[in-house]
Amino acid sequence: MFKGHPKGLIASALANMGERFGFYTMMAILTLFIQSKFGLDETNTGIIYSVFYASIYILALVGGIIADRTRNYKGTIMVGLIIMAVGYVLMAIPTPTPAPEGTKTMYLVATLIGLFVIAFGNGLFKGNLQALVGQMYDNDKYRDKRDSGFSLFYMFINIGAIFAPLAAIGVRNWWLGTKGFEYNAELPSYCHSMLNGSITEKNTDAFQKLANEVSGTPVADLSTFASEYLNAFTTGFHYAFAVAIIAMGISFVVYMMNKKNFPNPKGTKKGEPASVSKEAMMDVKEVKQRLYALFAVYGIVIFFWFSFHQNGLTLTFFAKNYTLLQVGDWKFSAEIFQSMNPFFVVFLTPLVIWMFARLRSKGKEPSTPKKIAIGMAIAASAYVLMSLGSLGLPLFQSINPEAGGTALENAEKVTPFLLLGTYFILTVAELFISPLGISFVSKVAPPQYQGIMQGGWLGATAVGNQLLFIGAIMYKSIPLWATWGTFVVVSMLSMATMLFMIKWLERIAK
Repeated sequence: MFKGHPKGLIASALANMGERFGFYTMMAILTLFIQSKFGLDETNTGIIYSVFYASIYILALVGGIIADRTRNYKGTIMVGLIIMAVGYVLMAIPTPTPAPEGTKTMYLVATLIGLFVIAFGNGLFKGNLQALVGQMYDNDKYRDKRDSGFSLFYMFINIGAIFAPLAAIGVRNWWLGTKGFEYNAELPSYCHSMLNGSITEKNTDAFQKLANEVSGTPVADLSTFASEYLNAFTTGFHYAFAVAIIAMGISFVVYMMNKKNFPNPKGTKKGEPASVSKEAMMDVKEVKQRLYALFAVYGIVIFFWFSFHQNGLTLTFFAKNYTLLQVGDWKFSAEIFQSMNPFFVVFLTPLVIWMFARLRSKGKEPSTPKKIAIGMAIAASAYVLMSLGSLGLPLFQSINPEAGGTALENAEKVTPFLLLGTYFILTVAELFISPLGISFVSKVAPPQYQGIMQGGWLGATAVGNQLLFIGAIMYKSIPLWATWGTFVVVSMLSMATMLFMIKWLERIAK
């Protein structure tokens, strides 16, 4: 599989596993943690989630500028790993839930500081490591394997991501067990409505029933139970963040042991001029054309990430509120769906590489811009499935205990295979867009702007992520089928725009 690829590829992927582990830990539990910790509604939770994920990617621009200015890619990456670990330490420190009177804002600010530290470290790390991988394929020996190399890189970094949600679930449920409780996805909402006095008589009966079930014994004081359950639930999440610190440590060791296998960007070695032949040959007009092409692709992928990264927001809400978390006798947590995407990435990537290699051997392989356009169509089909599967489901406000609604009974919920199918389709779309888009950037970006242009790709992802909260607003306010239909529309419009520019982009890429 790795035959003919530079030997630094595996090492760079292994070094990136810790970042992916932490990323998917956040993807799985961040929104649920914020809601259960602070009792925030879907809209405010969505704003925090979208700003955090936007910050991760927009700060990659800062990381790219720092690395390009200092020409010290390796040092910037190393510092990024350390700062990310510090951020996870801040998130892992338990604080009381519910917060004592007058301290809720302080604890929320502390959480936001922890999230910013993680985002800043990620910004120093992520884009610059991708730039190093791209530089491995600047060598004529490996140039024709650039697309497959980035696909392999993408596959391997997601191995750690498979286990991140499972570890978070395991740690959270273990801590609940030490306090004599079992997991229930709906209980935090009932607990908050009990403590803020908004719970209805009908919901009090439902709360009593669930409290008895997770405690294994009749609960006499529901207010005390609500406080104790929320504290155990959120403390378990705090400890789940701590697992990411271990993953960061492993990545740091792997990175330091393999630094010598990573390329030194042009102009970083002593006595080597910062401008070499390839850069000298590229005139201003060509540089501008390349930059325009990259900006055009950035504009398209904004809407992919706006749709795709709903997996940690509205799709997670859907898993908690509308999905039957049971198959046969096996009961599971809403967070487990976040393992599906990296699982599919790992096991579908070889098939996608094989398919493109077969097409290449026949001279029929689509160009990278065409692959991105196809990926947008595939993403649209995932939300067509969600729209069809959500027809007839009630508005969220009518089933939200904190708004006076009553949670759905299991018989009223949809099959988990709806989300499973959606994640499968979205992953196929991702494999057509994300690794190949990164490859396109590394191929088209002028050599002197490699770091900042990889940061630009991540910056476009940031813009898409900043729009994520719109999904949370729609989820809370309009029928579900219409929410998912919005993502169908933006994906199809992006595909059409990409096809309109296809010949120009293909010409630039050559």
